[in-house]
Amino acid sequence: MEAECPCPWHRGNTGGPWLGLKRRTGPLTCPAGSRAQAGVVTSAGGAVTSGCAARRSPPAPKMASLLQSERVLYLVRGEKELRAPLPQLYFCRYCSELRSLECVSHEVDSHYCPSCLENMPSAEAKLKKNRCANCFDCPCCMHTLSTRATSIPAPLPDDPAKTTMKKAYYLACGFCRWTSRDVGMADKSVASGGWQEPENPHTQRINKLVEYYQQLAQKEKIERDRKKLARRRNYVPHAYSDKYSLGTRLQRQRPGAPISALAGLCLKEGEDQKEIKIEPADAVEEVEPLPEDYYTRPINLTEVTTLRQRLLQPDFQPICASQLYPRHKHLLIKRSLRCRKCEHNLSKPEFNPTSIKFKIQLVAVNYIPEVRIMSIPNLRYMKESQVLLTLTNPVENVTHVTLLECEEGDPDNINSTAKVAVPPKELILAGKDAAAEYDELAEPQDFQDDPDVIAFRKANKVGVFIKVTPQKEEGEVIVSFKMKHEFKNLTAPIRPNEDGDHTSEVIWLTHHVELSLGPVLP
Repeated sequence: MEAECPCPWHRGNTGGPWLGLKRRTGPLTCPAGSRAQAGVVTSAGGAVTSGCAARRSPPAPKMASLLQSERVLYLVRGEKELRAPLPQLYFCRYCSELRSLECVSHEVDSHYCPSCLENMPSAEAKLKKNRCANCFDCPCCMHTLSTRATSIPAPLPDDPAKTTMKKAYYLACGFCRWTSRDVGMADKSVASGGWQEPENPHTQRINKLVEYYQQLAQKEKIERDRKKLARRRNYVPHAYSDKYSLGTRLQRQRPGAPISALAGLCLKEGEDQKEIKIEPADAVEEVEPLPEDYYTRPINLTEVTTLRQRLLQPDFQPICASQLYPRHKHLLIKRSLRCRKCEHNLSKPEFNPTSIKFKIQLVAVNYIPEVRIMSIPNLRYMKESQVLLTLTNPVENVTHVTLLECEEGDPDNINSTAKVAVPPKELILAGKDAAAEYDELAEPQDFQDDPDVIAFRKANKVGVFIKVTPQKEEGEVIVSFKMKHEFKNLTAPIRPNEDGDHTSEVIWLTHHVELSLGPVLP
């Protein structure tokens, strides 16, 4: 006859990570119950452990749910509210709030080529149309082209009848075997630079249009500045304008001063720069007819370019593969992220393109306790189930965490489809200690955990039970709760105390957390 283990872990978890383990009656005594016959868990390999041993060591998790961080979402209150996994968020230590990529300012620090790692300023990158002058992409497969050297016979300058071997360079793709010789590009005597590039027949027309719209944009800017200056003049009293000679300053220009945008406000219409005129495009009435053999000529699909190949060269849009020319490689950027509220940096990389380090990297997983789903039982409609979560403390000091249920009418609780019962007691998370994780002889701290609440504890991680009751017969089970924890702000205050004391301030933060537990089973 089978016996049930009296410890809380085995009473409430017949499924979850213990699926596939069978129970039998054995002589071992469970420390959590009486000395009567206790449940014994037998693994697939035949190892026998007492029932409460699973509570002392973390159970084998379902890796599919433990590693899926996108199933646990944190609410971010920025310019617009959104929910995102914690590894994708930043934490502003000055505002003490979570930040996402949509509520930060993006600033370009530098441009660099991903192939040769050449660094260049923004002005030079704009002049080169954000492309590298020395590196090329394969027009067929978009991989980076490499320069190959070969020897070709060349006539001697003294005696053309005789030849000598001369080094020549050409571009080749190591992936699809495309070469610059396939499109008739001449070999070069130097390894870098000077490659033949096709000329766009519409270059003059495009440049003319760009100049026209640049002049039009400048006129609109001057008109806006004129209206802004006129409104500002109306607010200046006449007495102050005469006393401080404001009217005279607005009318005259200091000798030797640079010409600014406001200087154009005083120009007359006849003194404006010469207006650029463009000819409007003419509609073609007669279209060139198709060739006679257009429908009868056999088509070789290997010689026809794909849609992606044509869109990567919008100025030419080649039809045949023989018209594909290599394109200069696009530049990449290193960018900084800045909080829009306090304008402090959240992320700032190193300037050197070869370095992957960051000067500043305030990712949220380094400051906020992370919630993960460890085991999910079979969820059924209106039936209470026990779910095991893990809480990880990322900081070095002990952190106190409290889980709170959402109140009725909470505007943040809009996606919940199940009721959740969280532990009423405060949870204590040990500080992060990298050395203690590898020290097997280290004595664990005694936190006097309640076995009905805490499943296991290891280093800075703790397993917590919550009870979930689905409220819908079908669909995804989503639960929401509040996580309140303490945070010790180690940043220097903007306004120091009068005594000059810069002690760290302990504040309490509250986050709205949503868990996606999977579908309801029939």
